Amino acid sequence: MGPEGSAVRQEGPVERLTGLVAALRDHGFGIGTGETVDAGLALEAVGFADRERMREALAATLLHGEQQRPVFGRVFDLYFPAKATTSTPTAATGPGPGPGPEGHPDGHPDDAALAGLRERIAEALAAGDTALLDRLAAEAVAGFGGYGSGPGTDGWSSHQALSRLRPETLLARVRAARTASGREPEFTDRLIDEEIRRAIEGFRERVRTEARRRVAERQGRDRVARRAVAGTPDRVDFLLAGREQLDELRRTVRPLARKLATRLAARRRRATHGEIDLRRTLRGSLSTGGVPVRPVMRRRRPGRPELVLLCDVSGSVAGFAEFTMALVQALHDQFSRVRVFAFVNRVDEVTGLLARGAADPAGLGERILAEARLTGWHGQSDYGTALDEFIERYADAVGPRTVVFVLGDARTNRADPRTESLRLIAERARGVHWLNPEQPALWGTGDSVAPLYAELVDMWPCRNARRLGELIGRLLPV
Repeated sequence: MGPEGSAVRQEGPVERLTGLVAALRDHGFGIGTGETVDAGLALEAVGFADRERMREALAATLLHGEQQRPVFGRVFDLYFPAKATTSTPTAATGPGPGPGPEGHPDGHPDDAALAGLRERIAEALAAGDTALLDRLAAEAVAGFGGYGSGPGTDGWSSHQALSRLRPETLLARVRAARTASGREPEFTDRLIDEEIRRAIEGFRERVRTEARRRVAERQGRDRVARRAVAGTPDRVDFLLAGREQLDELRRTVRPLARKLATRLAARRRRATHGEIDLRRTLRGSLSTGGVPVRPVMRRRRPGRPELVLLCDVSGSVAGFAEFTMALVQALHDQFSRVRVFAFVNRVDEVTGLLARGAADPAGLGERILAEARLTGWHGQSDYGTALDEFIERYADAVGPRTVVFVLGDARTNRADPRTESLRLIAERARGVHWLNPEQPALWGTGDSVAPLYAELVDMWPCRNARRLGELIGRLLPV
């Protein structure tokens, strides 16, 4: 093992704790010095003999929400790993892992060994033996997750190990073992299947944890914690998010909406105080010798603004638009009127679809594409045509009390951007903000006309849910 891995073994609990805190901060966790001290005291109180007690003690002192648990768990496993059950080859003891299982220099998996390991995994899943599953996960990575042939090219891959083991195909075998053992009555098949799926996913996560642990021994924990641990859902790039990550994001809509609603209500209370009425303040100061002891405020007339969303729901930006529409729908009580329009190359109002699907945001995108008329003679996005049609059909939706949010990457597929229509919207509205899920470095590349539109309206990069929450809280009118 290299010097970096040797340094890892020599670190004490203080260094491990500070490394854990630094890695969590890199993932956006707000952990202060006081919380770090509390975590150290908690470790001192629970000791180091029981790893799960350590995990819970650190979670109780360092985390601010349940949504942080998955990331915390993965980082914790790197800095406080379980005792390794299978030795890792090192530069000092032998060559690195080859493309096949250990003991098979030809690089081809031993079918009998693979079948035997799958059988033992099925038995452990049926018995619910977590300790055995930990050992089998280590054996799976050691036997089927290695790649490369030298210190500079070798490593461990959970994806490779899992693709060979295919634990998801063991469901029927595990169900049969559990039913045959008399542990479960036959009429609970559906419940059994769901429980087995969760157990299989737990085993898959054990394999990932073991692979990360082995890679960390070679490359250093700090590097792996930063690069190989997925962040919280609110920091996932909209354009890179998969289906599971989008599902996790949808579950954050309601909590984020409540937080933003509280923030908007506080801003509204402050705004209703208005500005100082200088004339009335000076008149009132005559009774106190010209000293303005009691400032008189020019109170604003209460009234909630109107909000219009114009959303590109094509291709990779669909997830971004869908999440934002669901978030705004959850905030609709904060505005006198909210109207939502979706487009690909034609525009249609989808306000009613959002209202009907408020209880089920998961299928919002499919409902919009199925029920709204968003495409003409082709299926590619065309911002220019969509903007023209919006002005032609829905110009009455924009007025002096209206704030317009445009959601999209401003990629026109080489079509005419029709900037005149966007300029007209900006002239009629109280304000126009464009939220672009692409990073600014890509604006203006290829078929992007983002710099052209940015000359007419305020354009903001908005790559993840955390940034979206910040912008919505700052830009929404009160």
